[in-house]
Amino acid sequence: MAAALGWGLFAASSLLIGAVIGLKLPIGERLIGLILGFGAGTLISAVSFELADEAFRLGGADTLTLGLALGALAYFVGDLVIARRGATQRMHPGPRMDSTPQGADTATALLLGAILDGIPESVVIGIGLIGGGGVSAAVVSAVFISNLPESIASSRGMREQGMGTRHVLVTWTLVVLVSGLAAAAGYGLLKDASGNTVALLEAFAGGAVLTMLIDTMIPESHEHAGRATGLATVLGFALAYLLGTLD
Repeated sequence: MAAALGWGLFAASSLLIGAVIGLKLPIGERLIGLILGFGAGTLISAVSFELADEAFRLGGADTLTLGLALGALAYFVGDLVIARRGATQRMHPGPRMDSTPQGADTATALLLGAILDGIPESVVIGIGLIGGGGVSAAVVSAVFISNLPESIASSRGMREQGMGTRHVLVTWTLVVLVSGLAAAAGYGLLKDASGNTVALLEAFAGGAVLTMLIDTMIPESHEHAGRATGLATVLGFALAYLLGTLD
């Protein structure tokens, strides 16, 4: 469990790194969009070759389909609830232009949104260690890279809404800790589970991640980077696949 916690914290640590970058460095929206697209590509590769493939191997087509559907529905509902609290564009680098709540309410929504995005990814890191297997370089890399643009963009938006640097950093530190605990839980709660149960959870996480990509990450990437988003996404996909071949 300690290994799962450590890898979960490592993968999520990029959230805190991104927050510091967003607060301290002048990064343009186009670059953030390209990073978002690159991160989306890494996650698509991880879902395809790590989660879905392993879920199919352990549980078959029925379990894979059910898990994907449940994960997608769970993320959709959770994201809808959080969006109504003010985190509709939580990966947007600028101030929100709509009438969403401000101040503490928005900070809470951003925190919950980041946790919603990160928990499925972190759980998968813990699941990957079940049975004595090593951590997947592709999954850890995908999570680490995809976390950066979210925290860069959101931390900048939080600051422009008047939140102090300390408040922003504490918020992202909490997300990192929750993500690490989620990875530990993925290992601790499922280490004695059947292959079918593990498959269902892997597919569930895959469905949630794919829904997040389509609903949040890719649209905001295209908004900032335009047509170059596709190129950045393919590059991220290819890099994650190559890392996967090293496992």
